[in-house]
Amino acid sequence: MNMTLFDVVGPVMVGPSSSHTAGAVRIGYIAGKLLGEKIKKAQINLYGSFFATGRGHGTDRALMAGLLGFRPDDERIPSSFALAAEQGIDFKFGEAMLREGHPNSAQIILDGIYGTHIEVIGESIGGGRINISHLDGQQAGFSGEYPTLIVYNLDQPGRVAEVTAMLAGRGINIVSMHLQRSNRGGNAVMVIECDQEVPVGICTWFEGHPGIEKVKYLNPEEYSNV
Repeated sequence: MNMTLFDVVGPVMVGPSSSHTAGAVRIGYIAGKLLGEKIKKAQINLYGSFFATGRGHGTDRALMAGLLGFRPDDERIPSSFALAAEQGIDFKFGEAMLREGHPNSAQIILDGIYGTHIEVIGESIGGGRINISHLDGQQAGFSGEYPTLIVYNLDQPGRVAEVTAMLAGRGINIVSMHLQRSNRGGNAVMVIECDQEVPVGICTWFEGHPGIEKVKYLNPEEYSNV
């Protein structure tokens, strides 16, 4: 397996732990970006070692710092609770009751000021790297290291082909793709990691297409150093 300098020295961060602190910041950051609007309320539930030792490692403050848009090396991380309160964010912490969750997991439930509601389960898998395992109750499985397109659609024949054909037509290569549905003919989600950035025009086209309910896009250029 190839290793990089990052694998040896770890991320640039405010300590003490790359898993419990830097990884937690990344989870919070991506959850906030997925909400897509200013946070009104946040319920943050910790699981496994995040819950057992998170307070000592500053995991709770790191998650909140990520939600505020901070990076792992931001000196304001220890003050994230006070800063969140200043912004009028109603936040609470608890214990997550997950089934077979990763030991370093956080369940983040967010409500935005315009009524958007999301639930994200993120895992800190070491060295500051993360995996978003679930989104809105559906399995997701993406790292946030690639341009990521999340398409909420109806479970109908041809929807996946339409999306992948549009990406191929723009020369966008798919790194990984995860498909989940609530039930046959019900709600479904496509999570697509790409090699290239996805133009805004493609996202707009998807949003107006029959059978597609909404689209979220994570641009790694916005958080490539997070």
